[in-house]
Amino acid sequence: MSSSIANGTCEPLETGAAKRDAGHCAACTARNVSICQAMPDDCMGVLDSMASKHSIKKGETFITEADEANAVFNITAGSAKIYKLLGDGRRQIIGFLGTGDFLGLAPGRRYPFSAEAITPMKYCQFKRTRMETVFAEYPTMRRKILEIASNELAEAQEQMLLLGRKTAEEKIASFLLGRLQRAKALGGGGNSIDIPMSRHDIGDFLGLTTETVSRQFSKMKSNGLISLKGTSTVMLHDHDGLQTLASGY
Repeated sequence: MSSSIANGTCEPLETGAAKRDAGHCAACTARNVSICQAMPDDCMGVLDSMASKHSIKKGETFITEADEANAVFNITAGSAKIYKLLGDGRRQIIGFLGTGDFLGLAPGRRYPFSAEAITPMKYCQFKRTRMETVFAEYPTMRRKILEIASNELAEAQEQMLLLGRKTAEEKIASFLLGRLQRAKALGGGGNSIDIPMSRHDIGDFLGLTTETVSRQFSKMKSNGLISLKGTSTVMLHDHDGLQTLASGY
């Protein structure tokens, strides 16, 4: 199997197959915020021909820890949580993912975590071996996956600091500011952020009890830092105040 962009052409990975147009990928709302943005426009048909599209409901698992890591996933709509189960049955959430996030490229033969939808979700699934071929043959895609790996390392280091050194108040402030930063990266504006995960999930992510999470939200609301719109939307009214709390000043 081969494909090449060296001469300005893009051949599908299937030998002898006709060149395909971008189809689904061209209209995808995640196109400009996902790994796919690294693929030249006239080569998007390569990815479209490889992708298996899925829609799942809230609460459905699409990656199970210790299963063979034979596929990778690109979230095109909705949100998910990734987590590990400890030997005594406790759960540690290690991240919240959303539109544009790419996951499943495990360092070993098996997935090191489970992934579950926390809202109705859509994703593209690719065979891992096929995507590894794409990374090898398309330099822009190879650079993008290295950028993703670098960002994941930085996030892991920040999470270690957050879990090990910060107070409950500092953790919640950092979490809210992180959600705001993500919203802006996806083209959002203003100070409204979506919090689709439960207070229990936030607690598992931050190493806090559900009661502590709720108490901190209420405290920040009383202090005029935030307001709540329903259960899944938070308005940030005092960015500087939250930044001060997150920094531990």
